[in-house]
Order: sequence, then structure tokens, then C-alpha cells
Amino acid sequence: MTEQNLHWLSATEMAASVASNNLSPNEIAEAMIQRVDAVNPSINAIVQFDREQVTRDAAELSWQQESGEKLGPLHGVPFTIKDLTAVDGLPTTFGMKPMADNIATGNAVVVDRLRGAGGLFLGKTNTPESGYYGGTDNHLYGPTHNPWKLGNSAGGSSGGASAAVAAGLGPLAEGSDGAGSVRIPSALCGVVGLKPTTGVIPQTILAGRFYNWAYHGPITRTVADNALMLDIMAGPHNADPLSIERAETSYVEAAKGHVKGLRVAWSTNLGLGHVDPEVLAVCLDALSAFEELGAQITEATPEWGNPSESMWNGIWVPGFASEYDLLDWENQRGEVDDNLIEIMHEAERLTGVDVGRADAFRGVMWDTWTTFMNDYDVLVSPTLASATFPLSQFAPSWLEGASLREQLLDWLFTYPYNMLNNPAITVPAGFTADGRPVGLQIAARHRQDALVLRTAANFEAVRPWADKKPADSLVVA
Repeated sequence: MTEQNLHWLSATEMAASVASNNLSPNEIAEAMIQRVDAVNPSINAIVQFDREQVTRDAAELSWQQESGEKLGPLHGVPFTIKDLTAVDGLPTTFGMKPMADNIATGNAVVVDRLRGAGGLFLGKTNTPESGYYGGTDNHLYGPTHNPWKLGNSAGGSSGGASAAVAAGLGPLAEGSDGAGSVRIPSALCGVVGLKPTTGVIPQTILAGRFYNWAYHGPITRTVADNALMLDIMAGPHNADPLSIERAETSYVEAAKGHVKGLRVAWSTNLGLGHVDPEVLAVCLDALSAFEELGAQITEATPEWGNPSESMWNGIWVPGFASEYDLLDWENQRGEVDDNLIEIMHEAERLTGVDVGRADAFRGVMWDTWTTFMNDYDVLVSPTLASATFPLSQFAPSWLEGASLREQLLDWLFTYPYNMLNNPAITVPAGFTADGRPVGLQIAARHRQDALVLRTAANFEAVRPWADKKPADSLVVA
């Protein structure tokens, strides 16, 4: 094994090599530091990176390995944390200049769990300001580029995390998802991203502890790694009153079953509008994999109307406003995005009745969803209506001139599952003719995270993607 290919090892392979003493955390750290130095300047995925700290942490992990101590399931495996999630002693900037000096005084639960499993913290990844949209650009750190096509969006808001995994800057990345922010960039960057059921991973991203639409989620190159990361991060914690008991079996084991006879509902757009024909063609081609696996496919879409107004009035606008209302927004023009400032002003115009009606719509939507899923095990669709597009665009070109709500939501097929609290995963489905990744989304009922992972793992087995990587000529300066 050489340092030239070590960075492409999966977390599962890396951990096994450390456990068998064929690889040391020191070797991993050296290879990863070289990779970050070579690649990150081109894509700007990792925005806080301390080589000395990575080296010191790896030395401690190597000492534990050499001393014969019991090793954790991620011993020496690198992971990154999004810059919305607290890492003790480091800035949690939310991608905002006004928050550049906001130093965390403790770890988020997921950070403690990843480190407790022996993981090697590599750095913090880029996000749009406050994580408010499906791209990654901000006034503090600048844009993150898609490793498959420089100058194009990596998606967001976990764009730095997904770009890092896609470019070989560590096999594991923590992301967060309030309307698709794990799945959007994972789809655009050709990696695996899971939004779990509410409460599976304790949520400590936001001050509001009763938000049931915001999630931490694992971003990886393989489904096995995604299940492994979920195994580490899942389980109840006092920090999150909505957190729930973990599954009786491990997600890694649960992902190994077959899906013969699985009842698959296929929807071209979840009833949410336009989808790029090339994206749809890639997903339709990928759909044939389920037939090969012995699944039963039926074209069907839940009749839940248009949930975007409810998402906007009931979750997105009041959620952002309540978390960041202490900032003097009008005096921050030029320091933060005008669109984010508009969202704050939009919150001032909302009434309690608006928010209540939006919440009531979620109840009706839940009833529609649960009735629909009586006939199916999983619902499969494109993850997004578009593949990646130039960084100069805020949204796909067909939404130019549309309202802010439409530009933010109308190309996403992800946000309904934040409203419903059920698990959904995106997996690589293929590529457009010019080499842009396309994602396929698999969703299931509440607390069926293991089924989502098993379905994704079976799809991966017949449509493998981990051997496909961005050309270093694109990402190495």
C-alpha cells in the first residue's frame, strides 16, 4: 500500500488494516496531510486544518495500537466535521464573518462519539452562511468547488463535507441536513449521504432542542462506511430530548441482507415539478438494478400537493430567524448574503397563523405518506432535479428570475423527508454525458433506517461506484 492510494481506502478497509497492524494511524495521518495539501487548495472543502494537531492525535492513536490496547471501530480513520457543528476549542463560524471568533466550549455529541471510537479528526468543512441553501459559498471562506467539475457547485449546505469525501480527503464526513443539506451535496459530488430518522443521531446543531427537521448525517463513499458511521453516531443522549434508543442490531449487519421481493415505488419527481431530462434518464437506467435484485417496481407518487409553502413558512424561515436573530442583519450587508438577510425579513412578516397552518399541513402530509407507504417498502426518486451547475448560479438555470423560495426549494426532492422525519439516503446513480454525478434517493417509513441502508447496499452491489473517482488533474493544482 502506498501513500498515493491510501487516501482512497474506505473507512472499513482502513479500520481493518489498523486492527491487523498492517497500517498505523501515523501512516494514515501522513498520507492525509499530503493529500489535503495537494488537493484542498483547488476545491476549498476543508476550511480549518491543523497539521500539527492531526500529527499529535495520530501519534497518540499509534501509541495505543502499539501498546496492545483495545482499539475502537474507527481507530485511526480520518473524519471531518462541518462548520455548523461544535468542536471544542475551534471556531464554529457557521460560514459567517460576524461569527469568525465564535469559539466552541465543548464538543457536539457526534464529535465525542467519533473520537471515542478512535477516529482521527482531520478538520472542519465549509458551509454556506448559516447553512441556509443548497450551495456552499460564503464571505468568510469563499466557495467550495465540485471535485468532478471545478467552477461548479459542490451543493450544500454540507458542500465542504461532500467535496472532501469525493476528493479523497478522508472517507468519513459529518454533515447536517435541514432540507436536504446532506443529500444535496452528496448527490452533486457522487457520494453517499444519509438523513436518518429523527432522533437516531442526537441533534446538537441548533439551540432549539425540539426541532424535528434538523439532522446530523454521515457522508461516505460506500454504503458500508455509511452504516459504520451511523453505528458510531446513533443512540440516545440527554442533549437531545427527541433522541431515541438505537436499533437492536448494528446497521452494518442490517445492511447485508437481500431485498428480493422488495416493493419499490418509483416517482420521477415526487410531484414537485420539473426535472432535467438527462438526470431523469440516468435515474431511469439505474432503476433497472432493482429488477435485477428481484424487487417489484411500481410507478407511484404520494398525492401530498405542494409542500414547499409549508416548508418555507413552518420550518425554513422561522427556523433560521430564531437561531440567528441576535445578529444586526442590516449592518451586516456585504458581510453576509443578501438572500439570508431577506429570509430574516421574511420571518418578520410571518404571523403565528402562517406558522400554524404550515404545521397543520405537515400533519396532513404525514397521513398521506403513511397511507401511501402501506403498499410499498421504499420510495425511489431522483435526489435532485439537476446535476451540478456553475458556481455563478444560485440555482439551476430554469429557475432564473423565480422567487427566493422557488430558487431554494424547487429543484430539491429532499425536503419532504425533513418534514416527515423519516430516513432517506442518496446514492450515486451515474453521470451525465459531460461527467457530472447524479444521485438516486431511497426513502422508507419512520425508523426504517436499516431498510434504507440495506436497499442502498444491494443497489451498490449491482451498480458499483467506489472505483470511480475525480481525476487528480482536475483537483490537484
